[in-house]
Amino acid sequence: MREGSRISAHAVCAAIRDDIVSGVHPPGSRLIEELLARRYGVSRVPVREALRTLASEGFVTTRRHAGACVAEPTEREAADLLDVRALLEPLGAARAAQRRTEAHLKVLRGLVRLGQERARGGRTAELRPLGDWFDETLAHASGSPSLAALLTQLRLKIAWVYAPETPLRPVEIWDAHGALVDAVARGDAERARALAEARAGRPPGEYRLRRAVRVGRTGRVRNPKQSVNTVSARS
Repeated sequence: MREGSRISAHAVCAAIRDDIVSGVHPPGSRLIEELLARRYGVSRVPVREALRTLASEGFVTTRRHAGACVAEPTEREAADLLDVRALLEPLGAARAAQRRTEAHLKVLRGLVRLGQERARGGRTAELRPLGDWFDETLAHASGSPSLAALLTQLRLKIAWVYAPETPLRPVEIWDAHGALVDAVARGDAERARALAEARAGRPPGEYRLRRAVRVGRTGRVRNPKQSVNTVSARS
């Protein structure tokens, strides 16, 4: 395959993934190659390759007589995402304390400063993209492309199955981000790991399942530290 085709397939994969996460392609919907190729302005070849990649990531499944469809995550699968995040984020933070560059620190400190300013100013709508950027930068600071890729994929899946919620205590959250960056800057891997573990146990309001997720009889989703009632969680 030519280099241009690989780049095209990668771009198409990112576009389809983003549309799945945002709900343009809802869970269970068919992903028809011809229609996708027309939507993204490419041939069916990169679309087919993108669908294979998304299937390996768990965003797409193949059904008999229906072909490629958007996956339908279950309640248990959604809860598993939080458990896996609780394991990987502390590892990433500890690695970042050992391997970060000055460029990573500059970006992280800038994001913390912006986040604290927005939180104290009540501009909470601007915090989520800043938080995503923070998580992405911290993952890359780990110095492990494989771990960074896993953390990025995990973050996207959590955004896919859980409805976005306004943080309950945004100022405290961004102050905690600042403490984590300080630990990373000092090279204190154990402190960075401990802060990341505490950060993984976020308030229950951030864990409300989207309606498209197949919820079991209990209607509850567990995170590593507490149970979250998806019926009564703050909307």
